[in-house]
Amino acid sequence: RFNKAQQDALLPHVESGLLTLVGGTTEHPGLAVNSALLSRAQVYTLEPLSGDELNQLYERALPHLQGVTLDADALDLLKGFADGDGRRFLNLLEQVTNAASGSGKAVVDGEFARLSTSPSLRRFDKGGDEFYWQLSAFHKSLRGSDPDAALYWLARILDGSGDVSQVTRRMIVMASEDIGNADPQALQLALNAALAYERLGSPEGEIPLAHAATYLAAAPKSNAAYDAWNQAKAFVKDSGSQPVPLHLRNAPTKLMKQMGYHKGYRYDHDEPDGYAAGQTYFPDGVPHPGWYRPTDRGVERRLGERLAWLRSLDDAAPPSADA
Repeated sequence: RFNKAQQDALLPHVESGLLTLVGGTTEHPGLAVNSALLSRAQVYTLEPLSGDELNQLYERALPHLQGVTLDADALDLLKGFADGDGRRFLNLLEQVTNAASGSGKAVVDGEFARLSTSPSLRRFDKGGDEFYWQLSAFHKSLRGSDPDAALYWLARILDGSGDVSQVTRRMIVMASEDIGNADPQALQLALNAALAYERLGSPEGEIPLAHAATYLAAAPKSNAAYDAWNQAKAFVKDSGSQPVPLHLRNAPTKLMKQMGYHKGYRYDHDEPDGYAAGQTYFPDGVPHPGWYRPTDRGVERRLGERLAWLRSLDDAAPPSADA
C-alpha cells in the first residue's frame, strides 16, 4: 500500500506511458490517491445495486439454485440484508439454497430465509467515507432541528456497529457549537448520555443516546459562542503577545506591589450590582471588540439583555483609572 508521498514515484512512469494503473478502493480517491496521479486518472463510482437490479441478479442465478425458488417475502428479506451489495446478495442466496436443499424445501418463505441466514453487517466502513458521511448527516440533522432524521442516522450508525464514542463526541461538540448558550443544559445532557452509554452499553445504553439526540435536535440553536471563540483565536494569532495590564496582575510580593501590580483593580463583589462598571480587562490599547453577540433565542436572550445593561453601566461610569 503506497502512501501519498510514495505515490510520487509512480508519476513519471504514468506520464511516460510505461505504467497503466488500474485499482479499486472503498476509500474516496480524493483522500487516498495523490492529487497528481488523480488528475491523470479516470474515476468511476460504483453505486449500490437497486432493488430491481438485485431482482435481475436473482433471475440470472435461478438456474444454479438446485431447483429452489424464493417467494416474494424471502426475496425482499435477502435484498434488505444485502444492502445494495451484489456479492453479499449471492452469498445469502447460496446460504438459503443450501439450507432449503438439506431440508427438502423447494420454495423458501420469509421465515425460513430469516432462520437460515446469518447476514453480515450493513454497508459501513468504520474508518472510511460511509462512516463519516453518516456521522455528518447525523450532526446536520441535529443542527437542522429534525429529531426524526437524527434518530434515523443514529440508528443507521448503530445498526452498522459504528463507534459510539464518535457519536457521543459529535453530540457533545454540537451541544456547544450549535446550541451553546441558547440552552446551556444541552451540553450536560450530551455528557450524561455519553456516560450512560459507557455504563450500560447496548442495547439499554442506546435509549439515553436517543433521549439526548431528540433534545439536541429540538433545542433552540445558537453558534454565537462558537463564532466568538473563532474570532478571539484569530485576533490572538494576528495581534501578538500583548502584556497583561498592571491592574489585572496579582501581586503576592512586596516588590510586585511597589511595581504597581494590582493597583487600581476594583473587586466586583464590593461594587454596586456586583459589577465594577467601567473597568477594562483587555490589554492597553485594545478596544473592546464585541465578539460575543448573543442571539435572541432561548436562554441567550436573557444573557444578551444582561450584557446590554452592563454595557450601559460602563457608558455611564467615569473613566477608569486603569484605562
